[in-house]
Amino acid sequence: MVPSAPALPLWAGRSLALIGICLVAFNLRTAVTAISPIADSISQDIPLGNLELSLIGMVPPIAFALAGIFGASLARRLGLERFLVISIAVMTVGHLVRAIGGDFAAFFAGSVLALLGAGVGNVLLPPLVKRYFPDRIGLVTALYVTLVSVSTAAPAAAAAPIAHSMGWRYSLGLWMIVALISLPPWVGVLLARRRERSRLPDAAALPEVSALVGQIWHSPTAWVVAMAFSMSSFNAYSMFAWLPEILIETAGQSPFEAGAALSYYAALGIPFSLLAPIAGARMRNVGLLLQGGALFIALGAAGLLLAPAAAPWLWVTFSGIGQITFPVCLVLINIRSRTPIGSVSLSGFAQGLGYTVAASGPLLIGVFFEVTGSWVPAYLLLFASCVVFAVTGYLLRKPRYVEDDLQLRLTRLG
Repeated sequence: MVPSAPALPLWAGRSLALIGICLVAFNLRTAVTAISPIADSISQDIPLGNLELSLIGMVPPIAFALAGIFGASLARRLGLERFLVISIAVMTVGHLVRAIGGDFAAFFAGSVLALLGAGVGNVLLPPLVKRYFPDRIGLVTALYVTLVSVSTAAPAAAAAPIAHSMGWRYSLGLWMIVALISLPPWVGVLLARRRERSRLPDAAALPEVSALVGQIWHSPTAWVVAMAFSMSSFNAYSMFAWLPEILIETAGQSPFEAGAALSYYAALGIPFSLLAPIAGARMRNVGLLLQGGALFIALGAAGLLLAPAAAPWLWVTFSGIGQITFPVCLVLINIRSRTPIGSVSLSGFAQGLGYTVAASGPLLIGVFFEVTGSWVPAYLLLFASCVVFAVTGYLLRKPRYVEDDLQLRLTRLG
């Protein structure tokens, strides 16, 4: 349950911020899913073999992790809004470079830039919600997380038709325009704040969080939130990477059916993106949502392990419901921090660790399958993540805040 703030009309003096948050959210996954549907078309001009595609596939979690690790520190120096404007510009340039690049090096560099910009957006949106909508955290988080889900699906659906009619460079270049559209609202916000200090409050102005800068790892609450985010990302990336292959080999599905099942799995996350943040912001024991998600992940894994061909769509449904953990983890960033500086520090810490762990998921499953020739180790990893979810849910049963943890540590040391 988040500390109470006076409720204001949603648009009251903050319409540009709301529009900007929504537009940025719609850009956070476009660089991830715009390539795979048109890889064959791109390969006619730029060689994209298995090695090149594997390298491109590794960029999103690594870029998101780097943005989490370094983004919070840069946000404190530059200010949330200014740093977001820079990240949007970097994202836009990245989309452009990979749309016009003539070789794989340029294509790869453009992908890195676009995804680093998106990764910074991942880190900055929770504290921006905290700053501009402290009275509507659940609602605005639900809105932007849903748009993130849409931004995952939209490029996958639009890429092939646009590439077929206009060419793959236009298909990728389109997302540069979409990214650029998200820039004017934040320029407007910066201009509106030109008479204020645009960076986060100085440590001296907030003595209760003076130890937060660079000390977030000393907060037990931060570690619990980071572990929950890690397990959520680990599960999602693992399923996106391997679910079709698992269904083809163990449930006897055709590649078309397995691809449809993966799309269905992704679509199941959208309604929970709408509902989970609102529920999480209102619940005192938000850990119940994590434990509920873990239960469904375990049910899905158990079904795929014990009777994969009996009801594969049911098992995929259970696994998809388990995606409720991701929007819960995002709202946790704000309901387990008291201030914007606490939110940006927790956001960077949780996402930096979370996406680092996420990058290992598909790799571990692939290595274990290569060594054992069995999918059982993959299921065991999913079961283990559910155990971690259950523990983090228990530890998050009562409201605790990272600033309080650090203030208590300072008191003990002093």
